[in-house]
Amino acid sequence: MLKFKPVFTPYLFLFPALLMLTLTVFWPALQAFYLSLFSYDLLTPPEWVGFKNFQQLWTDEVFWETLKNTLLYLIIVVPILVFAPLALAILVNQKLRGINGFRTAYYVPVVISMVVAGIAWKWLYAENGFLNQLLNAISFPPIPWLTSPHVALFSVMAVTIWKGLGYYMVIYLAGLQGIPLELYEAATIDGSDGLKKHWDITLPLMKPYMVLVGVISAISSTKVFEEVYIMTQGGPRNSSKTIVYYLYEQGFQQLEFGYACTIGLILFLIVLGLSILRLGIERFSETVNSNSPLL
Repeated sequence: MLKFKPVFTPYLFLFPALLMLTLTVFWPALQAFYLSLFSYDLLTPPEWVGFKNFQQLWTDEVFWETLKNTLLYLIIVVPILVFAPLALAILVNQKLRGINGFRTAYYVPVVISMVVAGIAWKWLYAENGFLNQLLNAISFPPIPWLTSPHVALFSVMAVTIWKGLGYYMVIYLAGLQGIPLELYEAATIDGSDGLKKHWDITLPLMKPYMVLVGVISAISSTKVFEEVYIMTQGGPRNSSKTIVYYLYEQGFQQLEFGYACTIGLILFLIVLGLSILRLGIERFSETVNSNSPLL
């Protein structure tokens, strides 16, 4: 029977996960970098082009537009998904009759398939859909939700926000239920009541959860695809096209796999940067919280 030194024991437990990550993440990432140096259309053998794909990417106006759309997604969607679910979590954390029904109602969009949700929202956004019928009832002109270059991306953002509210609410709810009630009682005695107690007690103690939600929602927003594919196909005039959809378009519609791998590398660097940012913020939060008088 093999015996290992105690120092190697943790690595033995980590080995299966590391092997899985190597096969599903690290090795495909290396292959993507390799193919980014080739012109490859799946029908002919790869042809070495060096950094030509990166040069093409630098001058590709569509890529820069998709990057702008993705950054706009981050700027708008992430702050909403950080604060709105927290407000919902505070609301459903109350001890009221039937509160479990409200929790379930807010969480239902999470378990609905994005395909189903996208089709349903596409019907709502239709020219004669429910939303425009509602606007017509109050004497407002219809809005081209998915056909206007100025509105389409924001319409898709609304679906992402609607779909994610319940998921992040549950994360916050777990954190809220871990806050001792004695802190709120002491705050009430000190004159901090209503919304002020949440400002003084809830927000400081929920900062680690807010950081987690911020990073997860940022990574998810960077990789958004299903909503765009189902509702707009990146249109009109590339106004709702994101990096992931452009990658899909180049790889699986244009069969430009080398160029698609180049776009994938840029996406990888963005996600890696967000992950590193998360680690940095977490360490900073731990340092601040260790000196917090509430802890």
